[in-house]
Amino acid sequence: MRIASVPSVPEIRLYSAHPASGLWRLAADADEDPLPPYWAYQWAGGLVLARHILDRPETVRGRRVLDLGAGSGLVGIAAAKAGARSVLAAETDRNGVAAIRLNAEFNDVHVSTAAADLTGGAAPDVDLILVGDLFYAADLASRVTAFLDRCVVQGIDVLVGDPGRAHLPHTRLRLVAEHAVADVGTGSAVALKPSAVFSFG
Repeated sequence: MRIASVPSVPEIRLYSAHPASGLWRLAADADEDPLPPYWAYQWAGGLVLARHILDRPETVRGRRVLDLGAGSGLVGIAAAKAGARSVLAAETDRNGVAAIRLNAEFNDVHVSTAAADLTGGAAPDVDLILVGDLFYAADLASRVTAFLDRCVVQGIDVLVGDPGRAHLPHTRLRLVAEHAVADVGTGSAVALKPSAVFSFG
């Protein structure tokens, strides 16, 4: 991994994958079925949320924030930089959790971590949930939507960042902002694509 500025969000630098990273070794060392290293790349939904937060810090300032499915911690780091009262980054991949801690330290912000899937539980004690790129698979989208429903009932605000993936719950979303951001994905050539920030309700 090498430290690099984040495409479309140059205020933040992260440990990022590159062709010589050797991420295949993580799969070889795994005791169970390994998760794909999604955390090692920046995706359009997280990028658009991070860009939006840094451009409009009042979105998170003074609030308790959950970065759900945090990956590298990009969105949570942006929230911390923008003045969030506290940030919790939830990520199921233990390597991702380690990356979040390293990335937060490198960016000189404090981000707490939860190595867990929170979608099966009760609404957390936060004011705002940030969700980037969690609607790419039907089963995951269903779990996330049900979890967000429980959170909204408890008065928690939710912002979703997404470039229009297959299982986005369009009927539940209201457009807040649009930005053209890099969709880095699996490390192929970076290309800008329109992506959106939505409120969920």
